[in-house]
Amino acid sequence: MSPAAFGTLAPFGTRLRKALDARGQLCVGIDPHASLLDAWGLGDDLAGLERFSLTVVEALAGEVAVLKPQAAFFERFGSRGIAVLERTVAEARSAGALVLMDAKRGDIDSTMAAYAETFLALDGPLFSDALTVSPYLGFGSLQPAVDLARQNGCGLFVLALTSNPQGHEVQRAVGEDGESVAQSILHKLAAENKGAEPLGSFGAVVGATLKEAGVDLAINGPLLAPGVGAQGATAADLPRVFGDSVHNVVPSVSRDVLKHGPSVPALRAAAARFVEEIGAVLAK
Repeated sequence: MSPAAFGTLAPFGTRLRKALDARGQLCVGIDPHASLLDAWGLGDDLAGLERFSLTVVEALAGEVAVLKPQAAFFERFGSRGIAVLERTVAEARSAGALVLMDAKRGDIDSTMAAYAETFLALDGPLFSDALTVSPYLGFGSLQPAVDLARQNGCGLFVLALTSNPQGHEVQRAVGEDGESVAQSILHKLAAENKGAEPLGSFGAVVGATLKEAGVDLAINGPLLAPGVGAQGATAADLPRVFGDSVHNVVPSVSRDVLKHGPSVPALRAAAARFVEEIGAVLAK
């Protein structure tokens, strides 16, 4: 049954805060890349893709707050891979997880609107609770996605300070006003979230691997924090990077959970360990 059948969704920020409080602050990626398929004893083919993705959903959709399919790993199999992605999203949401589609879309005008409709239209087969987007054609280019997300109770996570080492080339660049690109994006997100309670729906992607953020992260919205686990960041790093905004952080882990598959109990145990470790740090 489509989300539209249930009427208007509550704002994403409200639903996310509830999920984080109930299930702990953790997002787990669904990243069926070739090396993980091989580690699970699966072929790098459509059957392997489906088995991998639905096993992660079976193990974790009823346990963690957010699941984050990486669209590219499904798109590489063409239309049949997209069909698996549709099923993965639908089953994850039916089991109680919020789904964040990691597609990093970004364009202008009608093209941006089409990207938004692909993932944020309530009656669409790929409808997701939130979507990652790129602001590097100008933050204003995201307006069609902002508008549709707000209309349908969805969220956006905008790339701001990413965990890849090349990101600083653009994100730390300083404009004529003396403000970095990243800080400008964060200020615009804060404006979109102004007055929202308990949490705004428009978040930023800020890497947990940063030595320090060096920007104002008080956007009244969620902060997706990739880099915990295989990329080297730990739960203990979160307060240093995120400061007073740490309770709005959604740490994202992929390989360090997924490597424990295809065992459903082992996947659940790995995710539970991260939830416990993050919770212990945030409780201090």
